[in-house]
Amino acid sequence: AVDCLQRLHLVLAASKSPRRLDARLVELLQAVLCSPKCPEQIQLLCAAILREMAPCDGLRLSCHRIHDTKLLSLVSSVLLAQVSGLTRQAAVSAVGQRVVKALEGRLPEGQSSRYLLPVLSNVISLSPEALTEEQINVVSKKMADWLRYASTQQGVAQPSGGFFSNPRTRQPGPVTEVDGAIATDFFTVLSLGQHYTEDQWLNMQTFSMLRKWLLCYGGKEMNTPNSGDKSEMDRSAMSVVSTSSTSSRLLPPRERLREKAFEYCQRLIEQSNRQALKKADGDLQKACLIEAVTIMDIICKQDSSYVYRAASFLKILHGRINGDATYARALLPIAQFFLNHGEMAAVDCDAIYKHLFTDIPAQLFHNSSLAFEFVLFCKDNSRLFTETSSIFRQRFPNLFKFLAWNSPPLIAEFVDILPFLLDVGTAIEIFHLLLDLPCLTAALDVQMRSSSLPSAERAACDPAVKPATCLEAFRNPLYRSAFHSLHLSCRVLSSQLVMLCKLRPALVVELSKELLEFSGTVSNIQNKEPIFTHVVWAIGEYMSVSYDKRCTVEQINRFFETLEAVLFEVTQVRPQASVPNYAPRAITVLMTALTKLAARSQDLIPRVSLFLSKMRTFVQSPAVTSVYCEEDREEILTRATELMNLLKMPSVAQFVFTPSVDVAHTRFQKEVNDTLPSALRIVTRLLEPAPGFVPG
Repeated sequence: AVDCLQRLHLVLAASKSPRRLDARLVELLQAVLCSPKCPEQIQLLCAAILREMAPCDGLRLSCHRIHDTKLLSLVSSVLLAQVSGLTRQAAVSAVGQRVVKALEGRLPEGQSSRYLLPVLSNVISLSPEALTEEQINVVSKKMADWLRYASTQQGVAQPSGGFFSNPRTRQPGPVTEVDGAIATDFFTVLSLGQHYTEDQWLNMQTFSMLRKWLLCYGGKEMNTPNSGDKSEMDRSAMSVVSTSSTSSRLLPPRERLREKAFEYCQRLIEQSNRQALKKADGDLQKACLIEAVTIMDIICKQDSSYVYRAASFLKILHGRINGDATYARALLPIAQFFLNHGEMAAVDCDAIYKHLFTDIPAQLFHNSSLAFEFVLFCKDNSRLFTETSSIFRQRFPNLFKFLAWNSPPLIAEFVDILPFLLDVGTAIEIFHLLLDLPCLTAALDVQMRSSSLPSAERAACDPAVKPATCLEAFRNPLYRSAFHSLHLSCRVLSSQLVMLCKLRPALVVELSKELLEFSGTVSNIQNKEPIFTHVVWAIGEYMSVSYDKRCTVEQINRFFETLEAVLFEVTQVRPQASVPNYAPRAITVLMTALTKLAARSQDLIPRVSLFLSKMRTFVQSPAVTSVYCEEDREEILTRATELMNLLKMPSVAQFVFTPSVDVAHTRFQKEVNDTLPSALRIVTRLLEPAPGFVPG
């Protein structure tokens, strides 16, 4: 019989189209299901088949006269699977009434409430209106007790009934924590034992449906005469008074459930700090932590008097787990809590949001489940991206790392949040981010392959050896900045900046404030080297009265001082300090831009000449030779020599670097790949007495 029923269930479950069974067979299935002498396995199979048949016209089942909780659970599951149309509300309500009545009364010996809670959870999912106000309060009171007062002693193993079974079993010991220590506080889902008691099972089931119950009923006030007159101060005072168990029992059922739920979540968060002995327990810790923070957030929405306690608690939690990648998913509900309550709690949350939108996409872009949850988090909080000053809006380009690695599964979710990211100020940037997705994917792939190499192999990299593959280039300190640039900016705009300035040279003067700020930030040389180099080149090329009559000597001097400070910082060799690995091209472009600006404001020529004369000392210092290869050092020194020799003839330098508009496109004025025009090299050969000679 079992084999036949299993086959029938498999056929029905695998069928896409509705299947009909003979009416007589349906009657037999119902009769067998309700038979008190039928084996449990047969009952389970009958219930599963009837659920697959839904909706079934020949169903005659009713839950009103059933007293066995296991059978009530099976019959209720069949009835709830049938509900549809106009009878839905009445059918769900009937099941809900019967289940609550069974929970409210005293069950006969051998019966268990834990078979009914899953049914109740299903009822409120289908129709929250199925329960009356009185029933909601009854269940809330029961749930509060199950959460807080479950036994802390392990359950007794059920005797097998075999020949060797011993009626005198050992007394059960206390439950333990995940790290093996004996639990000294109340029982939770993270308390471990060999066997569990009835109230411990109810404790775990209650927690599993707690979020759903609070969302459905936790925020509604009791329908009592003076419920609308109770002020926020009264509720806050009641919450403080209710810290003792005696006064807690005097609270209305829903408020008492909130209090016990809050304490339960606090206990779970404390338990998550223990080192689990088993991986499965560690995974359970993380899942419970996420659920606990989410429930705390719901409770604080329903009763603001909990906000201050929760905020300080979660701030400490964030500081504990933000450096552990295995807890990354828990950072999302923590951030959600502070988005909802941070202002009321007067907590500075910028560091939390900055870490979430900067470090998580950079380090965990390959975690597909986290990527999906992260994008859903952004979708749920899409309004925050419309606030210009918010960290969310400033950091949104990092989200494209998730898209680059996890598309196409994330495309639909990204399409949903794009309207909130797009405006006049971000449209071009997003367009380029989308164009650069293949490049970003390639860079992320190299990063992943590099991180999977053995540590010894990752460390073994000779900067002087030109890399043969992308993976070697990523590990090479001289080339890695290109990958970082691709991660952080990932712009095609940088390569188009030259063309843009050629079409409209006046942009350099019009955007002088923004360009000064960007070019004066030393970190941009490493983080955004391509666009930094093009910006500096554009400043040196087009900050001239030849291209814009609005250009003044004061502006030229300001740009000179800014770039001079940057080049000084880049080339400063400090004792007992490692030299940062800046791209040689950035250094040569900085020297060239300074020389161009000095040629247009000739009072600056002595300053830049003195600076250039010190470049030989810079490239020959041991700290620099350990970082830059000979070819790069030679490139820097050669450019310094050419520029300094050219400045010895200011009028020639002015002609080369500050052409009139009518000769700006002659062959002497074109720079290819950021090298100087041929006129510069001609002057250098004429003035230089010996190859490589640099005065001073």
